[in-house]
Amino acid sequence: ILQLISQGEGEKLDFKREISNSSRIARTIVSFANHKGGTLLVGVNDDGTIAGVKVEEEKFMLEQAAVFFCRPEVELIINEWPLKKKIILEVIIPVTDKKPYYAKDEEGKWLVHIRVGDKSLLASKVVVDVLKRGSQQKQSAVEFSSKEKALFDYLRSNEKITVKQYCKLINISRWRAIKILVNLITLGIIRSHTTEKTEFYTLS
Repeated sequence: ILQLISQGEGEKLDFKREISNSSRIARTIVSFANHKGGTLLVGVNDDGTIAGVKVEEEKFMLEQAAVFFCRPEVELIINEWPLKKKIILEVIIPVTDKKPYYAKDEEGKWLVHIRVGDKSLLASKVVVDVLKRGSQQKQSAVEFSSKEKALFDYLRSNEKITVKQYCKLINISRWRAIKILVNLITLGIIRSHTTEKTEFYTLS
């Protein structure tokens, strides 16, 4: 566990001093579940120092989040570790094929979150559709029309493109552009990149 802490927060690891809100922690849980799984260390400060927890209180908040604030329910694996006369919780979020996972926010809305670096970010419609396609384990055959070829030509000359730019490039609706992008991402031809401000696409 100390070795894990020394790695610092990242794509598959997050530190929480305590769980004060089931809705907020549900966002982190589903972001890991929608990614490659992950580990949440509760009772650890952002700088990696040990804070410790009140075990039963934290377990209650975590289980409430996993059952009532995640859809589908996330089956957490919770281990207790004594460190420096304190207890921390190792919460493992496994990889499953039930994606996408949704978290219920404070207003009662069910939203999809994904893990990007050490942050849990709201997923775009493109990412949600890609997660759905992956869980169905079906790969659509794509007939490369002039619409796809125009995208490839653009990305050979430019580093990246957004949905809005793609719509403008070939004069198609946002719905149609998203459908093409989802197909190409599922086939591994292009990649999506999510940031806190926008989402863009590059050739794989």
